[in-house]
Amino acid sequence: MTVTEQLSALSTILAQGALHSLFQPIVCLSERRILGYEALSRGPSNSPLHSPINLFAVARQAGRLTELEVACRESACRRFSQQNLEGKLFLNVSPESLLEPQYQSGRTLKMLHDLGVPPSRVVIELTEQTPTDDFQLLFNALHHYRDMGFSIALDDLGAGYSSLRLWSELRPDYVKIDRHFIDGIHLDAVKREFVGSILQIARASRAQVIAEGIELAEELKVLTEMGVDLVQGYLLGRPQEQPSRDIQQMLGSPNQDIQALSEDSGNLAALLNEQPAVNQDTPTAQVLELFRRQANLNSLAVLNERRQPCGIVHRHSLSDALLKPFATDLFARKPISRLMSDDFLAVELTQSLQQVSRLLTSRARQRIEEDFIIIHNGRYQGLGRVIDVLKLITEQKIQQARYANPLTLLPGNVPIQQCLTRLLQQQREATICYVDIDSFKPFNDIYGYARGDEVLLCLAQCLNERVDPNHDFVGHIGGDDFMLVLGSADWERRLQLLLDDFQRQCRRFYRPEHMQAGCFIAPNRQGQRQEFALLSLSIGVVQLRPQACADLDAGQLAELASQAKHQAKDLSGYSLYLIDTAPTVQASSFSG
Repeated sequence: MTVTEQLSALSTILAQGALHSLFQPIVCLSERRILGYEALSRGPSNSPLHSPINLFAVARQAGRLTELEVACRESACRRFSQQNLEGKLFLNVSPESLLEPQYQSGRTLKMLHDLGVPPSRVVIELTEQTPTDDFQLLFNALHHYRDMGFSIALDDLGAGYSSLRLWSELRPDYVKIDRHFIDGIHLDAVKREFVGSILQIARASRAQVIAEGIELAEELKVLTEMGVDLVQGYLLGRPQEQPSRDIQQMLGSPNQDIQALSEDSGNLAALLNEQPAVNQDTPTAQVLELFRRQANLNSLAVLNERRQPCGIVHRHSLSDALLKPFATDLFARKPISRLMSDDFLAVELTQSLQQVSRLLTSRARQRIEEDFIIIHNGRYQGLGRVIDVLKLITEQKIQQARYANPLTLLPGNVPIQQCLTRLLQQQREATICYVDIDSFKPFNDIYGYARGDEVLLCLAQCLNERVDPNHDFVGHIGGDDFMLVLGSADWERRLQLLLDDFQRQCRRFYRPEHMQAGCFIAPNRQGQRQEFALLSLSIGVVQLRPQACADLDAGQLAELASQAKHQAKDLSGYSLYLIDTAPTVQASSFSG
């Protein structure tokens, strides 16, 4: 296609308004809701300018970039309004179009007003394709948008020419991490470090981070564990003219994996304060009266017509706002939506205490003392207090310390029993491993208990390095017996790595003559001198299937693991014996 033909095709598209607007969802994980949709533009499907890369490249060459962006924006806003899509609309705007002399200020605001879309629901997403030198002009342009009620997002952080400077000077409300740093993040420690640094800067600058380009469940899992709450990508939803609105389809059922085994599996009912809430149209004077009547009321949730939280009013913030001269007269009859904060934390009633704690501590330090909103399936239930979270976590830590093994500090028998009980209640597939050290008693007799304790600490470290603390469980039954619960499908690889780790680490505990001989001589249980092999591990494994959970209790499950361990100890050297609870699967073993 010649340059002339490209320019002609562009002119036709602009003249006929032949643009397609696609929408890709941006999901809030903690609240299990759609934050909004990013609008993406395409040319006609039968045109060489269908691709946005080609479309915008030709417009830039022709000097018609601003004209194209305005057309894309109008198409996106119109389709967003027609489909009555929920949440915010993210609109892409390039800095160079903002800086063009012919750019008409206020055009977007008027168009939104005609469509009935308030500017508070629109995010101007700054996409940087070329260097930007005139920071002051750009700063003025974006603050003009902000003054009109729009939010600002910085797109592709880490990929642009000057994105960090833009972040520092423009202080956007949202920052989108370039997909390069998301691709394969579960396999790349450097990318995880980069994203971790971005999260720290975001907390300091009070920006919300959006991870885009997520295509794999493993990427989403790592980002969730790192504290990223806003996500976007093909895994959750592809750009479509009529995008999905089903959050259950995007995220599946609420997370119930092995993480709950090492935590209190209860929900947030103990934290729930069933405080009243107000509608977003409630007059400010009426809200002020509610605070006057209830001296212990610190916050009020503000709800939309579907009883979903859209803001929060804190007593101290409202008082500060109304202390200004004439403020009470000015705002008394105005709706509380004018003074509410839309920067609030809402958590699902089904989330664990630890998950809520991580979300609270990831917020800016200035807001840590404020109440948070508790919802169920997106609807308001009540408020929670940070102090109550801290109290419950402190109580849990004291309880855990009470039952921890004094040497390794790993959970002891009571938490192990609780873990197995929760596992059966959840009816989850998991791998229960009873780990025992071979030749440990005679080793103690030869080397002494201090060296034996070093071996136990070494095994505890090896176990901790082979588990995911967010999804697995490791406990110390007593002596040289440990319990391991794995929720991942690669449990065999993990156990093999554990065996290799322990064998390698144990070399430092032997005398040279024992290492050279591959054995040592010590008294057996009958007091007779006997040759014993060097330390090794025997692991009894129970493969728990969901269909077997109803027929077992925690004691029976532990006994099965013990039986598998005894079978493994009958094999020489490093060994594993498997009992599968599926009725048609036979037991199996290996040793090495």
